[in-house]
Amino acid sequence: MSAPTLPEIITQMGAVIGTDCGLNGTLKFDFGEVGSVLIDGKSRPNTVSDGAGKTAECTISVSLSNFEEMVAGRLDGTSAFMQGKLRVSGDMGLAMRIGPILEKGRR
Repeated sequence: MSAPTLPEIITQMGAVIGTDCGLNGTLKFDFGEVGSVLIDGKSRPNTVSDGAGKTAECTISVSLSNFEEMVAGRLDGTSAFMQGKLRVSGDMGLAMRIGPILEKGRR
């Protein structure tokens, strides 16, 4: 199975985020060379877009494979942070709020 492309991640995440996910902030997933995804939880409706060249209140740096494991529920975000599999810069509160939002996508 091949890794999802950035446009696929944006589309899938947009469906999960919906019009008002309750994030109330901007959060960026930085996948390194693969690219990045920006969730704008301040705009109404909320948006998910390519994060290239954009800043956010919180940036989560994680490999695409670890991100996929987190989204699938096989890797806990807190455990990933403690194991050094992801780094958070900026508003830690936003990083903590994204887990339950992404979990909705597994239901």
